[in-house]
This record gives sequence, C-alpha cells and structure tokens, in this order.
Amino acid sequence: MGNMKIRVGVSECLLGHSVRYDGGHKHNPYITDTLGQFFDFVYVCPEMECGLPVPREALNLQGDPAAPRMITVKSNIDHTDDMNRFCKARIGELKKEDLCGFIFKSKSPSCGLYRIKIYQDSKSRFRSGRGLFAEVFVKSFPLLPVEDEGRLNDAQLRENFIEKIFCYRRWKDFMNANPDYKKLIDFHARQKLQIMAHSTNHLAKMGKLTAAGKAISPDRLFTDYEVNLMEALSLKATVEKNVNVLHHIIGYFKKLINTNEKKEILEIINLYALHQIPLIVPLTLINHYIRKYKVDYLSRQTYLQPHPTELMLRNHV
Repeated sequence: MGNMKIRVGVSECLLGHSVRYDGGHKHNPYITDTLGQFFDFVYVCPEMECGLPVPREALNLQGDPAAPRMITVKSNIDHTDDMNRFCKARIGELKKEDLCGFIFKSKSPSCGLYRIKIYQDSKSRFRSGRGLFAEVFVKSFPLLPVEDEGRLNDAQLRENFIEKIFCYRRWKDFMNANPDYKKLIDFHARQKLQIMAHSTNHLAKMGKLTAAGKAISPDRLFTDYEVNLMEALSLKATVEKNVNVLHHIIGYFKKLINTNEKKEILEIINLYALHQIPLIVPLTLINHYIRKYKVDYLSRQTYLQPHPTELMLRNHV
C-alpha cells in the first residue's frame, strides 16, 4: 500500500463545498482532517451535477418504493429522469476511479443510504428507502464498503467501515500484482485472524475454497474469494468475537510465556470482555509478546493492525 492515499468517494457537501439546496454545506471535519490524511477523496454532488442550480428548491422522493420519483417539494417538478441519466453516466466514470469505499450524506433524497423517506399519497405516509444515486451506486459496486456520515459517529460502525476500506485496498493490490494460487494462500494466511473476528463461518468457507483452489479456474477462485472476504467483513466484529480471537492468539504463546505472563494476558482479555477497557489494550500487550518471543505467524496478521494506529479506531471499541 505504501504511502499512496486510498481513493474513496464522498458526497461533496461533506468536504465543505457549498453545493446543497440551501446554498450551504455540511462540512465534516473528521472526514476532511482525520480520514483525509489517508484517503484521496473523489467527490460527487448528484443534484448539482445533474443540472440543478445552487441554491435550489428542496427535493423529496415519492411513489413506488421500488422506483421512487424525485420531485420538488413545492412546485412538484419531477427531476427523476435527469437524475437517472446522470447516475448512469457518473457510475461509468467512477468505475475508472479505483475506489475502495464511499461516504454518503445521510437523509438526502439523492445520496441517502439508509431510511430515506419515500412519501406515499400524503405527507404523513411514507416508506423507507435509499436516495436515487446511492441506490444505483450500491447496485453497481455491490462489494464496495459504503457508509453514511451520520453513522461514522458510532465507534464500532466507524472502525468496521474503515477496516473494510483498508482490507479492500490490500485485496486490490494483491489482484494488481500478478496473482496466482500460491500468492492467494499467503494472502489468506495473513488475513485469517481478521476474518475470524468477523465470521468463523466465512473463515471455514474460505479455508475450503483456498484448499480446493488448484481445481478451480483462477478467475472463479479470485472472484469467490473476494465475495466471501467482503461479506465476512460486513459482519460486525463484536467484543465476543474479538475475545475468541484473542484466546486463539494465546495458543501461539503457550510454550513461550511463563505463568505470570499468561495470567496477565488473561486478566486483560477478561477486562475487555467485561467492556471495561478498549480493544487496543489487550492488543498492545499481545504485540509486546509477539516482539519479545518473535512469533512470526502472528507478526504478519492484519488483525493486529488493520488500519493506521494514528486513526485510534480501536481505542473506542
């Protein structure tokens, strides 16, 4: 991955650009100042880019939840066809951008990812859906990590989303480096504990897939692996799942550490299991013992540092 920034899409107003319907913006300092150290943002404002002015009349979604119409709130002008034409063209452009994720503006009729109101026959009746651009984007990039900016305030959702982005970048780097079966075995070995923290079922499935890899065409092998990898990481790494991984890690030390060291690790893991300390505490201790006893297999595990420590994501989960 080197020092190259990871390309991530973002709703333009979150960068502080004044493109919203009211002429303002929704600058998110965490996105620009913190994530901006590691991400190169590709921004999109669907409403402005499809031809609407700034400022403009507010829009909402109406009608069939499976195919809602985008209509101005007061004048009832239908802009659905313009938005759909824009989405088709812009998605084609974004496929060339090497994106590893996308951060959407919440509550937007174009960019909203979750629980966007789709009004029925009155302003008091509505169903929930996605914004028009967000819907087309997710269907076009089904494996790409996506999140809305409001949910980044949740420490667990934030850590999970950013972890997926860095993992997807590693996978793309793997695929760009003349991949073969032997390299996939090595890639999988380094991701095992990270996958385990999200889904033991997926880990078992991916183990069988890689074991049978020589009998499968490379295209199908890599495609199936990518699908399983991103599906696994879409499942939350809970405290309970992490505790399971931490106990699994201890097994690699059992002939190396003394009784007091083992007692110390178990006590720290127990405090984490009781939600009294964050994940970073047991991991810091474990990394100490990995260095002390030179446990090569563990030192290569992405689980121990799936994203830059500067982001301090595991200080809060």
